[in-house]
Amino acid sequence: MIRQYELVERVRAYDPNVDEALLDRAYVFSMKAHGAQKRASGDPYFLHPLEVAAILTDMRLDDATIVTGLLHDTLEDTVATYDEVEEMFGREVAQLVDGVTKLSQLELSSEDAKQAENFRKFVLAMSNDIRVLLVKLADRLHNMRTLHFIRNPDKRRRIALETVEIYAPLAERIGMQAMKSELEDLSFQYLNPDARESIVARLNFLTEKAGNVQERITQELEQVLKAGGAVAEVFGRQKQPYSIWRKMQRDNVSFEQLSDVMAFRVIVRSEADCYKALGAVHGMWRAVPGRFKDYISNPKPNNYRSLHTTVLGPEQQRIEIQIRTHDMHDIATFGVAAHWRYKQSTGKIDGRQFSWLRQMVEVLENAESPEEFLEHTKIDLYSDQVFCFTPKGDLITLPRGATAIDFAYMVHTDVGHTCVGAKVNGSMVPLSTRLNNGDQVEIVRSKAQTPSPSWEAIAVSGRARAAIRRFLRLQGRSEYHDLGLKLVERAFIRAGYNLGDQTLEPACKVLGMKTVDDLLIEVGRGNITVRQVLEAEFPGEKNRKDRRPTFAEGLPGDGPGVIPVSGANPGVAIRLGECCHPVPGDRIVGVVTAGKGVIVHTIDCESLARATEDPDVWLNLSWEPDATRHGFHLASIEVRSHNEPGALGKISTLIGKNHGNITNLKLTERSLRVFTLLIDVEVQDVKHLTEIIAALRTLTVVEAVERVRS
Repeated sequence: MIRQYELVERVRAYDPNVDEALLDRAYVFSMKAHGAQKRASGDPYFLHPLEVAAILTDMRLDDATIVTGLLHDTLEDTVATYDEVEEMFGREVAQLVDGVTKLSQLELSSEDAKQAENFRKFVLAMSNDIRVLLVKLADRLHNMRTLHFIRNPDKRRRIALETVEIYAPLAERIGMQAMKSELEDLSFQYLNPDARESIVARLNFLTEKAGNVQERITQELEQVLKAGGAVAEVFGRQKQPYSIWRKMQRDNVSFEQLSDVMAFRVIVRSEADCYKALGAVHGMWRAVPGRFKDYISNPKPNNYRSLHTTVLGPEQQRIEIQIRTHDMHDIATFGVAAHWRYKQSTGKIDGRQFSWLRQMVEVLENAESPEEFLEHTKIDLYSDQVFCFTPKGDLITLPRGATAIDFAYMVHTDVGHTCVGAKVNGSMVPLSTRLNNGDQVEIVRSKAQTPSPSWEAIAVSGRARAAIRRFLRLQGRSEYHDLGLKLVERAFIRAGYNLGDQTLEPACKVLGMKTVDDLLIEVGRGNITVRQVLEAEFPGEKNRKDRRPTFAEGLPGDGPGVIPVSGANPGVAIRLGECCHPVPGDRIVGVVTAGKGVIVHTIDCESLARATEDPDVWLNLSWEPDATRHGFHLASIEVRSHNEPGALGKISTLIGKNHGNITNLKLTERSLRVFTLLIDVEVQDVKHLTEIIAALRTLTVVEAVERVRS
């Protein structure tokens, strides 16, 4: 256990002006507050906040953050109060502790809705002061280091999954690469222990087989750099098991096909020496095409700067080399913490390094629900990055696989809404064109343009998709209003009433709607049935024995049979439309068809245009709450891929890995460069289909993926 004076000395080592009295008070306060509490390991609970504080000192953070580390569990797990903390340590520390406490109380659960809502609150909390996130990451790191003491395997897996999905990407976004790597590898032990053990065993075998190859390459690399006039320190390392596993999954290759499991870091004195060292390396060994990246002239959004290259080095080994200065190395390791200025920073989001957090808040504002926000955010957190430029030379960072439409929305939402095309490197291209590193992109706009529903299938970034959905959602209000009005009018006529004689205000009050327009929109969306409106407007309607049933009143259908849809009359045959292949999660309507019963369509199916002249045949349908338990449902996707060996195998393998079942596959277009596939795949619901589409978009052989509605 770290002693009180040892903690103070750790801080004093990088901050001579440390407030020793403040740290002493926090140490004693936390120890007394936690008292006899124990952790799952049986150790005194106080060891946990002490270790968290020690991790924060490794980041060289300010006094207030170290104190927050010591106190971060006191408000949640002890009788200590906010007022006590504020009185003893000041408002700044109290607010930080309160922020971390709120995050701790928002630990994500396995329930999708709760997880999404909690993550929404998480983003808002850390946007107020980034130090809250730093303490939370240190807290999570120590919890992961001691996760093996938790006996429940399901709980261990849940915590590990949460760590690799949320906390590790967040650590990467603020540039804390070392913490990100450790969090991922610790999680890997519990999420896929067999895979990790296999990779570790193979790495050990390679080490034994090759002997001291890493040391030999390091020495030869040092000699090459010295001969080239670059004074440098060289460090060799094997890549982390999780990093290797992700590359195997992403590129669909086996361990034997990997040729760059070793990486070497070259630390030099100045930026000029970085390029001098690069010249020496490329002058001695052949560079692998397409594997050079200059993050010095084009830093990552988290301010990461370094030169990356891969060469066929000594002993014909394919090795990755990173070249950077000492300052760049500190930033690469500790991220935002490397830039901390004691007692000067407020922790507010500011500057290029936090642009991603501002974008997440913007996505939050555009999302209709917490679930939608979490979906878009996870896409952005997991995506590799592509760097493009505006005509003025401004750098725009996008997720890998992003299209021109993503670029437009990243520039500004209004630019995205009005884009009609793009010029990439001077040539006109469609909005669906995927962008590559270094592309210069100019967006062509028109005031008459508005977003189309098909854009959502083209867009890759969460920001673009959220903005498109919001526009369509607002635009669709009038359409839902008109549909709701038609349904209510028809229901009133069938029940013997005249809608024109009613205000619908009584129904609004009963159903909790602010205005009549809101009521009609909710009816159009299917959230409120016309039977509910009738009974709310006319309280005696519920007990009428002479009322005639109406197609639109949301009566139960066949029950939980083959088609888990409700809203049609009992006994009526129900079929899913083969034109649009609706799946649970889609907004649906039914059309009464002579001789066929009720055909279920998605709300945006082109076939519905033929039924608009006769609104009486439309039914207001919805999926049963447990629709996903009724097996798999057919959906169609169109995949545009590079025409190269193995492309079809990668696509089908990835669909299988994401638990999709291909039932039909048709080649609709083929050229020397690309081919287009129409794939019928069985999925559980819209979320499952979206995950498969998102996964396919990450494949390097895939140019575009979209759902086919007709």
